[in-house]
Amino acid sequence: MSIHGKNMIAGTLSAAGTQQIQAHDPATGATLEGAFTLATEQEINQALEAAQAAFAGYRRKTAQQRAEFLRAIGEQITALGHTLIERAMAETGLPQARLEGERGRTVGQLNKFADTLLEGSWVQARIDRAQPDRTPLPRPDVRSMYIPLGPVAVFGASNFPLAFSVAGGDTASALAAGCPVIVKAHPSHPGTSELVAGAIAAAAQKTDMPAGVFSMVHGGVHESRMLVQHPVLKAVGFTGSFKAGRALYDLAAARPEPIPVYAEMGSVNPVFILPDFLKTRGAEIAAGLCGSVTLGVGQFCTNPGLVVTTDTAGLSKFLETLGPHIQNTPAGTMLNAGINAAYESNLEALARRPGVTVLAKGQNTTGQNQGTAALLRVSAAHFLEDAQLQEEVFGPSTLVVAGNDAGQLGQVIAALQGQLTATIYGTEQDFRDFPDIMDQLAQKAGRLLFGGFPTGVEVCDAMVHGGPYPATTDSRSTSVGTAAIFRFVRPVAFQNFPDSLLPDALREENPLGVFRMVDGKWIQP
Repeated sequence: MSIHGKNMIAGTLSAAGTQQIQAHDPATGATLEGAFTLATEQEINQALEAAQAAFAGYRRKTAQQRAEFLRAIGEQITALGHTLIERAMAETGLPQARLEGERGRTVGQLNKFADTLLEGSWVQARIDRAQPDRTPLPRPDVRSMYIPLGPVAVFGASNFPLAFSVAGGDTASALAAGCPVIVKAHPSHPGTSELVAGAIAAAAQKTDMPAGVFSMVHGGVHESRMLVQHPVLKAVGFTGSFKAGRALYDLAAARPEPIPVYAEMGSVNPVFILPDFLKTRGAEIAAGLCGSVTLGVGQFCTNPGLVVTTDTAGLSKFLETLGPHIQNTPAGTMLNAGINAAYESNLEALARRPGVTVLAKGQNTTGQNQGTAALLRVSAAHFLEDAQLQEEVFGPSTLVVAGNDAGQLGQVIAALQGQLTATIYGTEQDFRDFPDIMDQLAQKAGRLLFGGFPTGVEVCDAMVHGGPYPATTDSRSTSVGTAAIFRFVRPVAFQNFPDSLLPDALREENPLGVFRMVDGKWIQP
């Protein structure tokens, strides 16, 4: 399949503008095939107006029809074969096995949302039947369920060109909810984005979806602003930097009609190694921790960038074991020149902070845009005094924070900003000594791990990939797992409607066979 370098406006390729960008191979710096035309204001308006027109019909599609659409997207992505993988490798520097796995995850989460639609309970049907004889006042018949919000803008992520991009979790969950989607492709992988956009458009045509159900535009800051400010847009899904996520959030809040922005903006994902575990088993996890820190050259939003422990027995042995693992880690190609430059700059700035010591660095770079692993250390006292030590360094490094005692460890937890994850290593003795640590960390993170490492994020019903600000702009939601669908719906109550006019999920005979709450009790069909 050839690269056209055009925008996808409601199923039609379009290139009305004059400004263009090109993709580059981060490993070599070579310019890749294709010049990609940035969307004009007219094209963005066309995409959003088409989405608004499509919403009327798409929201009325049955669960079965929307599920077939999602599955068809997965089939079309799979049918792209090695063409997709080859282009993604060239644009991101990611290895073939990683991208093949990510493609499988992308297709898998589309199928997972299809299953969610067919199961049906996500609409949260609640029924309180009328009680005309209730005193002192009768109760009306009230029934409620979730309905889709409307057109959604999705911003593709740099670090997951498939699973968090054009057909990624934000797009899958919005389409599942019944919302048309307009994707702003990430400029680092425009060719990959175009290929996947073509797959979605083909799936829409194959399953008889309205053309405006999906569009994709190329652009930068200016085009992003036009998208978010357009009056028909009802929500935004974003994965990326804090600066960009916060800018979109502020822009959406300043609209005449404010809309929600679900921005996942990263975190340092602290790993807590409690004293007894550190003393007895700390060295055992050094290799695994190094692997998690350096996985994908540290370019995961769940990268463990902070290790919090106490300067007690076992710390020296732990660091003596972890250090060589870091030193033996080869440098790896980062996603693009900008990310590599930011990593080097931020790591250098971190190393210059008062009290910070560089304990180990990985193997030297051998090519362009390569990131080198690093292990640093600071005392808890310095950490508590310096808010900049909490800032994410996006890349393969981690900072060990060593406290004097349990009290100082508690102070570190209290000082932490919102996180996507927090991991705890401890023995039974540790949890007797730190009885409140899980409750404390639950106030700080969206996902707690008992052992293991945070870089694997399972796509499942129970997953929460979110957390308190500044990890995300809305800690009540998740961007991974089927609960992500709730970002793009709102509840509506129907009072005293005749049964024949009610949505199927709320009708008395429950024709869809969905799990519902009826008169205060959950009823299995």
